[in-house]
Amino acid sequence: MGCNRNCGLIAGAVIGAVLALFGGILMPVGDMIIEKTIKKEVALEEGTTAYKNWVTTGTEVYRQFWIFDVQNPDEVAINSSNIKVKQRGPYTYRVRYLAKDNITHDPLTNTVSFVQPNGAIFEPSLSVGSENDTFTILNLAVAAAPHLYPNAFVQVILNSLIKKSKSSMFQRRTVKELLWGYKDPFLSLVPYPIATTIGVFFPYNNTADGLYKVFNGKDDISKVGIIDTYKGSKTLGYWPDYCDLINGTDAATFPPFVEKTRVLQFFSSDICRSIYAVFAEELNLKGINVYRFVLPPKAFASPVQNPDNHCFCTDREVSNNCTFFGVLDISKCKEGKPVILSLPHLLHASPEIAETVEGLNANEEEHKTYLDVEPITGFTLRFAKRLQVNILVKQAKKIDALKGLKRNYIVPILWLNETGTVGDEKAEMFKSQVTGKINLLGTVEMVLLSVGVVMFVAFMISYCACRSKTAK
Repeated sequence: MGCNRNCGLIAGAVIGAVLALFGGILMPVGDMIIEKTIKKEVALEEGTTAYKNWVTTGTEVYRQFWIFDVQNPDEVAINSSNIKVKQRGPYTYRVRYLAKDNITHDPLTNTVSFVQPNGAIFEPSLSVGSENDTFTILNLAVAAAPHLYPNAFVQVILNSLIKKSKSSMFQRRTVKELLWGYKDPFLSLVPYPIATTIGVFFPYNNTADGLYKVFNGKDDISKVGIIDTYKGSKTLGYWPDYCDLINGTDAATFPPFVEKTRVLQFFSSDICRSIYAVFAEELNLKGINVYRFVLPPKAFASPVQNPDNHCFCTDREVSNNCTFFGVLDISKCKEGKPVILSLPHLLHASPEIAETVEGLNANEEEHKTYLDVEPITGFTLRFAKRLQVNILVKQAKKIDALKGLKRNYIVPILWLNETGTVGDEKAEMFKSQVTGKINLLGTVEMVLLSVGVVMFVAFMISYCACRSKTAK
């Protein structure tokens, strides 16, 4: 009887040890299985989970616009007063709904090439009004004229055309015209061939962004989604030095196994440069653990604060000898047009820049740019890209519409919020195919290890107690 009991206790202890050992072994083995599966599924090749969501985005992406309606146009043009603006919006469009096109795989270089078609569909139910709502905004053509044609004689000719077309420093335009283009009366009078249609995002519909060539990650998963070339080049051709290099991904996906210490590098054709985001916090998105990465103030810092930005200072006069921060002059990639980008409401910008504009109210939570990345796969499951389009306006003594100005202005035109969040159906699929399996494997590992250890300890204690009682 004693032998049977002792044998049973020993057997129980052995079983517990085996379970604990199996659970312990399953941890590294399970991690290897997970890593192998993830590497297979995040590669950009036909049949993988990543490829399906990459060709056609798995989220509905919306771009909201807020227009800065100028309240005192005559005071600004005549007396060089501060510009008073009121934010109007949002006016919402669905974008990025078209699948990638001209997809070509190159097995020799493990890359895939594509273009991203552009399209925008107005969403009335998500907007405060119609596309025909009209506001007072800067006259884009008049403001750009002295930048594109600095010669005084040419400006005299342009001034006569501006007056003949009855154009002025400011104009009334609909939302649709401002965003997607309108035939400008002043440009229509220019006697030599130039584009007469102008708009902040003209042309957009029926165009495409690219050609991109990115690594598919098949041979090296740490390179998946990273851009090799854009429009056939590894550089943009706008900026000097290393600032011109195209670094990182397109922000839709990053190499897997993202750590909080990683700096996420990505390229955006909207801002004509590569930029980066840093870890901010860990969140739960529809039951999925994600890391939030945000665009730091240092990314738009002045060269004095961040020497890496020295090549983005292109106008020492306007930038106060390259000391202003929070703005990005992208005129070089806009054919000389004086376009200045910033975060909405000049968030994190030099106070001096906003001194000429009244009505701005920067808010970190509302105006920051962020990416919510699932750390195991590197998939971006939610994002908000927020940018403001401004135009630099200088005095031009030969152009009547601008000669009343006594200082430079960075005039806000609009700001946008492009957002996308993984849908409920996609989130459930992601949990069942990726995080659910990983969590299940982790649970099995812990249960086996815990039960095994408890059984081993309990049976060994019982065995020792029985042996001690028998010895007495």
